Amino acid sequence: MPKDASTHSTFAHAHATHPQWSVAAALVVAQLRAQLAQPGHSLQHGPSIAMGVVYITDYYAEHGQALLDMLREALPEVMRWVGTVGIGVVATGVEYMDEPALSIMLCDLPPDQVEVFSGLSPLPASGRSHWGWSGASALLHADGSAPDLAELIEELAQRTAHNVVFGGLSSSRFDAVQFASEDATALGGLAHGGLLLGGLSGVVFGPDVQVRSRVTQGCRPIDKAHTVTGVDGRVVLSLDDQPAMDVLLRALHIDGQDREELVAHLRQTLVGLESAQWVGDSNVVQAERTQSALAKRVGLFGAQTRVRHIVGLDVARKGVVVGDQVLVGDELQFCERHVQAARADLVRVCADLREEVESYQSTLSAQEGLNGSEGTHASAEPVLGIRGAIYISCLGRGGEHFGAPNAEMHIVRHALGDVPVVGFFAGGEIAHQHVLSYSGVLMVFS
Repeated sequence: MPKDASTHSTFAHAHATHPQWSVAAALVVAQLRAQLAQPGHSLQHGPSIAMGVVYITDYYAEHGQALLDMLREALPEVMRWVGTVGIGVVATGVEYMDEPALSIMLCDLPPDQVEVFSGLSPLPASGRSHWGWSGASALLHADGSAPDLAELIEELAQRTAHNVVFGGLSSSRFDAVQFASEDATALGGLAHGGLLLGGLSGVVFGPDVQVRSRVTQGCRPIDKAHTVTGVDGRVVLSLDDQPAMDVLLRALHIDGQDREELVAHLRQTLVGLESAQWVGDSNVVQAERTQSALAKRVGLFGAQTRVRHIVGLDVARKGVVVGDQVLVGDELQFCERHVQAARADLVRVCADLREEVESYQSTLSAQEGLNGSEGTHASAEPVLGIRGAIYISCLGRGGEHFGAPNAEMHIVRHALGDVPVVGFFAGGEIAHQHVLSYSGVLMVFS
């Protein structure tokens, strides 16, 4: 049970930049210690902190093990460490792109509702944790070069109750390091993990952890949705029973005779793919269908849409070659990267999550009031709001795409509120059972 929910409820978080990793880490630890020592800040789940999330830029990648050792020693109450490397990392209102930096958040969650997994300690096929519960959702970090990555992510997602995971692919010019450490206290004397290279790792959450998530897309459709009616591997041959290349040229308003004009348009054009079969928990799928329909009404993509490049044309067969496997019956829509669409969709998902959490709070408060009026002692503890958030964005969205340094995180802060945020710029974003592009994945703890 919580100690005192009337005290400070947000997670401790800190970030810093410095050419020397040890100095940056020391600055972050000092900030975290100062927050934890504040009179109004009280841990709600005992003296230990269930999890620390750490994201570093690739300037610190070669020092990953030393950094992890330092964090373990300086913050021994943190039971687990998870995270990875990015060419950029984010914090509340701040983006550190292509500079030495790190961002950390200490998640005060129920200690027995969190479990780390990796290639060294995989999540069981049953999805049941060491504690006996089935995972409700998971935060996942992965190496984009891992063999059969798409299949591994899909398999892992199916080990959760709702068949969904969220996260991102490490981005680095050096080692794609991952942090996946669980101490002996967390598993009754069975410590495991540490610094990893390659594969997948992350943390699975139990049913008592309130995690809500959304996906924001950075592209705008330029044509109506079409049904794939003919395909050969990654070559889409026909859309709505018409040659796919003819449909593309009509969407671009060109005849294709001018080669330079055609190439210029193709460089700016992508495809949004949506599978014919939506997989997952029926309630989650229905919610995603509703959100997708609402997004499409304002010219945006839903969470199940995978944005992929057009990698070529099969002129002889009038086909369009795309950068993903396509099946007959899938929905395909030609699109383009668009700053205003990205901004609008980011504001939408932040506001949606904030409204959902506030609505949940109101419902619980009403129930507590009703219980109290019927003679049952109502809880004196207020319902907690958003305690912290993780935001993983595509490298292609950072910086200039939103118009100015820190612009993307300023939007998140303005729309979501002044809550702790950590995250990184990924080589691909993971949502549900797919690897996405040009998107952002937002998870909030409430």
